[in-house]
Amino acid sequence: MFSFRALLLNHGYWLIFVYLAAVEAGVPIPADPMLLIMGALVGNGQYSFFYSALTAITAAMLGDYVWYHIGRKKGRSVLGLLCKLSLEPDICVRRTESAFTKGGAAALLFAKFVPGIGILSMAMCGITKMPRWRFLVADFAGSLLWSVTYLFLGRLFYKQVDEIIEWLGLFGRRAGLVVLALLSLYIAIKYLQRWWFLRNLRINRVTPQEVREWLEEHHPMTIVDLRHPSEVEQNGMKIPGALVLRPDELRSRSGEIPRDQEIILYCS
Repeated sequence: MFSFRALLLNHGYWLIFVYLAAVEAGVPIPADPMLLIMGALVGNGQYSFFYSALTAITAAMLGDYVWYHIGRKKGRSVLGLLCKLSLEPDICVRRTESAFTKGGAAALLFAKFVPGIGILSMAMCGITKMPRWRFLVADFAGSLLWSVTYLFLGRLFYKQVDEIIEWLGLFGRRAGLVVLALLSLYIAIKYLQRWWFLRNLRINRVTPQEVREWLEEHHPMTIVDLRHPSEVEQNGMKIPGALVLRPDELRSRSGEIPRDQEIILYCS
């Protein structure tokens, strides 16, 4: 019978390494709870805080460097792949690009704390040709801050974490089924959100051919290009007359959009 307790107590370092490596590879599972559980084991005297943090940082940085290298080699095309893997396609690229516009390498300090932008941030570093030394320094600082924060919280509240683990049955004989059920529920909820978003997108969609026909017929409409300005500049092309706005500017610059016309939004 599978015992999650035995796995944690006997192979905790390997478990956290493999689990976090899977998260960094793109498997849509949450990483933070595992760090909290490991922190609770540290609080119970089962493991070392230092070696737990070192294991977590190593796993995170190995995965991060792989995505950095892929982004450096493949360019922006890798973002399309990552958005297909992402459970939150409506925010994945936009949130990452906004963070990099404001903070640059400093954005890596907090990238792992924000759902949906961790892996994308690493790929973005490669796409923008960030120097390797700068990426490694920033990624190390971010991985250190992230892992130490959650391990410390687990260490500090280890009694409460233990109670939650016991309540969920993660130390019982059916722990494997419980873990599988929790992960399945998490993924199902995220994919349901994704399906709902894409369904609404399809309902309100207009094809490029229809837009071209309207342009040729001088149909009154306003076209808004929602791509990030850096992407527009890098691509070098946009629909003639389109208004370039970032999604977070739609409200503040809404006065530039006529109210009596069709409004067409497009992005990558």
